[in-house]
Amino acid sequence: MGPGGRYWFPAKRYGWGWGFPITWQGWSVFIGFLCLLLVGAVVLLSRGLIVGFVVYTIMLGMLFAGVCWLKGEPPRWRWG
Repeated sequence: MGPGGRYWFPAKRYGWGWGFPITWQGWSVFIGFLCLLLVGAVVLLSRGLIVGFVVYTIMLGMLFAGVCWLKGEPPRWRWG
């Protein structure tokens, strides 16, 4: 749970997972994730390291999902 008892990432209204961030901490993590993804794309793909970029993207996605799991509302299947 986030600081002050607030979640950084709310559960999606439909389906399983999380929606866009609702706190500045969540937005910081989300923007940092996007920036790291962009930097990885520029550096790795410019060198022709496609497999390296795929591995980098998977690892970065797992790290981001871990933050969502720890700081987000508990996920479960939601029908709306």
